[in-house]
Amino acid sequence: MTASEIIVSETPSESPPGTAAPDAPANGSVQSAAPDPSDPPPPPDPVVHTLTGDVRTHEGFTSRYLKHERTVIVWLPPGYDATAARYPVLYLHDGQNLFDRATSFGDEWEVDETSQRLVTTGAIEPLIVVGVYNTGEHRIDEYTPTPMPEKGGGGHADDYGRMLVEELKPLIDATYRTLPSAASTGIGGSSLGGLLSLHLALRYPTAFGRVAVLSPSVWWDNRVLIREVEALERKPSLRIWLDVGTEEGDEAAPDARALRDALVARGWVLGEDLAYEEVEGAGHNEQAWAARIDRVLQYLFPRR
Repeated sequence: MTASEIIVSETPSESPPGTAAPDAPANGSVQSAAPDPSDPPPPPDPVVHTLTGDVRTHEGFTSRYLKHERTVIVWLPPGYDATAARYPVLYLHDGQNLFDRATSFGDEWEVDETSQRLVTTGAIEPLIVVGVYNTGEHRIDEYTPTPMPEKGGGGHADDYGRMLVEELKPLIDATYRTLPSAASTGIGGSSLGGLLSLHLALRYPTAFGRVAVLSPSVWWDNRVLIREVEALERKPSLRIWLDVGTEEGDEAAPDARALRDALVARGWVLGEDLAYEEVEGAGHNEQAWAARIDRVLQYLFPRR
């Protein structure tokens, strides 16, 4: 596995003022020649990266527990190289959607821009954000705790968890100046990534103490996540953000409320170690999650 800084060149500006335009006919009409079918196709539009701050990639990360290699992308807080400070860490799934529109499925979450702004203004404590790429068609298998063949597979979330806790986290802790305790380590994601995050936080409370659960797929396997919460013998020390948009389908908000109520029944307290939001008008997409990631970060990583 290799690690390298990503250097993003500035997007070229438009033609400078005063650049001459092609001459047009005197009568104002524009004549265009028909394309020659023998001409080669035009080059594709250049990829425009939207990374902000100090972002480093680890490509080809492999695991003993999962078959497919993946990219890991790391955002470092402003001034990281200028100090000897150590930082809390937030691990987020679907890493290609977090920082860069060039790699994202549609819009990006703008985690880099938002973190940069919140850290710089003192709204949150400086932190390191680790984005773990999904592996495309294998995402369902890796992000779900139980199999549902009719939904495309599933059941390998615990293998993903072993990769994260036993392999990736030790690598990040050895490579970067982290605060490695559970109290300083968060995990988060959306949709199946939200399901995965709470499942793993409940399974590994000695590794993760802060959890971002955005628009979770509570419906998976007849609400297996709620059954996991109800089966807890004791409440682990987890600070949880849970949310859902009102435009995510008829069952999304009732499912999220049921999960909230199960957490409260097991001892979490709204406004203390559990935050819950139903976001009016928000759909199930990256744009919606980007619009509230600032509130997620401020709740999970408040300024000390």
